[in-house]
Amino acid sequence: MKTAVLIPCYNEELTIEKVVLDFKKALPHGDIYVYDNNSTDNSYEIAKKAGAIVKREYRQGKGNVVRSMFRDIDADCYIMVDGDDTYPAEAAIEIEKLVLSKKADMVIGDRLSSTYFEENKRRFHNSGNKLVRKLINFIFKNDISDIMTGMRGFSYEFVKSFPVSSKEFEIETEMTIFALNHNFLIKELPIEYKDRMEGSESKLNTFSDGYKVISLLFGLFRDVKPLFFFSLITLVLLIIASMYFFPVLIGFFRTGFVEKVPTLITVGVVVIVAVIIFFTGVVLHIIRKQHDENFEHYLTMITQNKKD
Repeated sequence: MKTAVLIPCYNEELTIEKVVLDFKKALPHGDIYVYDNNSTDNSYEIAKKAGAIVKREYRQGKGNVVRSMFRDIDADCYIMVDGDDTYPAEAAIEIEKLVLSKKADMVIGDRLSSTYFEENKRRFHNSGNKLVRKLINFIFKNDISDIMTGMRGFSYEFVKSFPVSSKEFEIETEMTIFALNHNFLIKELPIEYKDRMEGSESKLNTFSDGYKVISLLFGLFRDVKPLFFFSLITLVLLIIASMYFFPVLIGFFRTGFVEKVPTLITVGVVVIVAVIIFFTGVVLHIIRKQHDENFEHYLTMITQNKKD
């Protein structure tokens, strides 16, 4: 059984050596991969000297790095972790057990239930994590504690069936939604999180990356639950139409005349648009169900190919 540790890396020369050595100690039988993403410091050379299998990804962004890792590497268990030394290597042992025992297709290293809010001093990051978590749990009727953690474990089936579309840091949110939507086994493992060491800078931009995550969330909500999404839009349009229609109707009953013909015409157009949007959701819902059935066949094929 092969385990691969995947470390996306961009300008982490202060911490990458420790991360590689810690994981080599925790999982001496594992292969440690570092994918350098156009670092301008000595991250590549340091990781290679520490004993990692180092490769380059020239397309900028964590999502692009994960795409290449998932395509290139074959293993029975994948453990992905950031190269900033904020996650404990010791947790990899339990993550590996959960994946290899088939108890999880994705293991989430849950920071938020332990030390994240004490260690992370970026106030808006904390608020953003809470907001995204609440939105996803509401939409997908789940109770996941940490949506955006950078430490996860994956099964072979998850990695080879996950269609990476994100290019940057919204990749973690996309992974979580994909797992929820396709009924993969998800386990959460509380882990101790520590903030970056002094001199090591985060690559995250609170507002621009937060906007990308929220945009991705609503885009995936539309694609994954089209009937629910378009029904909400239909309901909003019908409520707006009703607000303008009933005063016209009341006026008609009172006087026998339609006093605001343009308003009535506009209301009629809005209702027609609402109906079209609703049936668009119905059609997309049927297409989505067919896609899910095809995905299950594809997942069965991946599993069979792995056994062969």
